[in-house]
Amino acid sequence: MSYDDPKTLVSTDWLAAHLNDPDLRILDASCRPVFATDTPRDPRAEYQAAHIPGARFFDIDEIADQRSDLPHMAPPPEKFISRLRAMGVGDGHQVVVYDSAGLFSAARVWWTFRLMGKTDIAVLDGGFPKWRAEERPVEDLPPMVRDRHMTVQRQAGLVKDVTQVAAASKLGDYEIVDARGTARFEGKDPEPRPGLRSGHIPGSKNVPFASLLNADATMKSPEALKAVFEAAGVDLRKPVITSCGSGVTAAILSLALEVIGHRNHSLYDGSWSEWGMYGDLPVETGPARC
Repeated sequence: MSYDDPKTLVSTDWLAAHLNDPDLRILDASCRPVFATDTPRDPRAEYQAAHIPGARFFDIDEIADQRSDLPHMAPPPEKFISRLRAMGVGDGHQVVVYDSAGLFSAARVWWTFRLMGKTDIAVLDGGFPKWRAEERPVEDLPPMVRDRHMTVQRQAGLVKDVTQVAAASKLGDYEIVDARGTARFEGKDPEPRPGLRSGHIPGSKNVPFASLLNADATMKSPEALKAVFEAAGVDLRKPVITSCGSGVTAAILSLALEVIGHRNHSLYDGSWSEWGMYGDLPVETGPARC
């Protein structure tokens, strides 16, 4: 069963039906993980070779706060506005974002739009792989772009910094949920980014982002998503802070929470890239404490 909500997730059927809507804007947010060890890929070149008709390329490493040493931190509002206007994306547009992994970095762009107060954005469920598997149209042409005015209103409550997360860890008034794989969360596997300790934020719970997805990289049903969170010991009556390695897959947890109707969530932007770097911050290893 497809799940179509233009503020969270839309199916390939939905996008195909709306492909020619004048106020639809499509973004390709594919990225290569920082720690990828397979054959090097160039997401922009792949976009230029084939993309969903009309799609623009959203570079999460460039549309970021590059004053920070941490990877792809949320951009300042003025940078977000200037980059999106240059792509012809602005007020009054319905945005659909996808990536080449199925459901990976697209959720980070969904969260970034929400951080900027833009809610008319959805992730394409199953992304480009599902679109191509269904033999839907692709093109290699750059889109025709016209500047469009954009206003933003940053939603500070959707993001947390290290001080706020440290306080939440001590007080236990939030559920901190980590999207990394279990072996990294428990400290059994070393971190792929050099210089980081292994383990997790004290008191956090582990919901690997892959556990929220079906085999075709579509998101599980709302009922199944809720069951995954509850099985991991997450108390959904509490507000939730999502985290991961660098703030990308944490957004998949944020998207899943939104899909199940849990509105009180925020994302730790620095995630383990920041927490694991500072020796004065406490670290736990082993399974989550329930």
